[in-house]
Amino acid sequence: MAGPLSHVRVLDLSRIMAGPWATQILADLGADVIKVERPVVGDDTRGWGPPFMEGPGGVRGDSGYFLSVNRGKRSVTIDLSKPEGRDIVRSLAAVTDIVVENYKVGALAKYGLAYEDLKAVNPRLIYASITGFGQTGPRRHQAAYDFMIQGMGGLMSVTGERDDLPGGGPQKVGVPIVDIMTGMYSAVAVLAAMARRDQTGEGDFIDIAMLDVQTAFLANQAMNYLVSGREPRRNGNSHPNIQPQDVYRCKDGHIVLAVGNDGQFAKFSEVIGTPELASDPRFALNAERVRNLPALAAIIREALVLEDMNHWVDRLDAAGVPCGPINTIPEVFKDPQVIERGMLRRIPHPLAGTVPQVVSPMRFRDAALAFETAPPLLGQHTAEVLQELGLADSEIDGLRERGVA
Repeated sequence: MAGPLSHVRVLDLSRIMAGPWATQILADLGADVIKVERPVVGDDTRGWGPPFMEGPGGVRGDSGYFLSVNRGKRSVTIDLSKPEGRDIVRSLAAVTDIVVENYKVGALAKYGLAYEDLKAVNPRLIYASITGFGQTGPRRHQAAYDFMIQGMGGLMSVTGERDDLPGGGPQKVGVPIVDIMTGMYSAVAVLAAMARRDQTGEGDFIDIAMLDVQTAFLANQAMNYLVSGREPRRNGNSHPNIQPQDVYRCKDGHIVLAVGNDGQFAKFSEVIGTPELASDPRFALNAERVRNLPALAAIIREALVLEDMNHWVDRLDAAGVPCGPINTIPEVFKDPQVIERGMLRRIPHPLAGTVPQVVSPMRFRDAALAFETAPPLLGQHTAEVLQELGLADSEIDGLRERGVA
């Protein structure tokens, strides 16, 4: 495979979203990712639909959820509850650079597959454990899901319309953002551990907790509270620190306005026909615009509602003022910029012929990424991987007959 990690092998013992997102990033970068799944059942997300991919004759394939997070991997079915299955995992770990797992704390230790167990067969192993709450603390043994952590981690307290307005109240983000960010942090962590291993020759154990991740990416909202003592509140689409940044109604729809500095505000004021706003002491500086937002927002609303959305987008674009339409998902994939960047590809698939994939946004000039391997069918590569471990066809058939693989 192409990509800067084409020399790396990853043993993926994770399922659902956070772990698979991390390992898909590594697969996109060229790593050989071997995804271990339960025989017959597989990763839970294979059945998280509808919608499902459809094969010839209406045969139901995997869910869109599963297909979003498992590109570029090889699927091997192994029953970890059986000693022979655990032996296979240890054999794979011996020839692996990275293990990623998201079992409950202590679960893999019962199988002899914890970090210390696998380190004994591969001292250079990098082992990332992803859990809801981490390896320590009073909640370490509890399970967690993205929605739950969005609530516990404060994200929903600052997401959604104000409580006193129609539709007000806490809202989750429309994609599983905690899972995705946990996967991103996990991928960064294992790559950092690999860089250290290049210097020391030693592997490492990485402890990633979803609640830690959510706390970490509270970002400016966390610091707003920590430096002021004031609790951030839900405020709809309005930015807490930079204005004007909000959704505004036009004659035929809405636009997102994202003025980022005082110079852009001066240009914006000219475009909407009120150049005097840029010298008004209530609005000239960003800090004053934030303090006087109700008055400013009223002026902007009165101006923008007079013309169509395209009128404002064209004029603001020409003036260098960031703005844009609120696209639906279908509209995103029709956007000329998204098309030009090749973010949507179709990859050959053994069941459906091809499968659509929203590919990695990473671009390397000298190590181009290749998107050639679709999300695997359950157990699609079991025989292939076991043969690479040196097992004969008769041995593989025996494992299948005994329900191990």
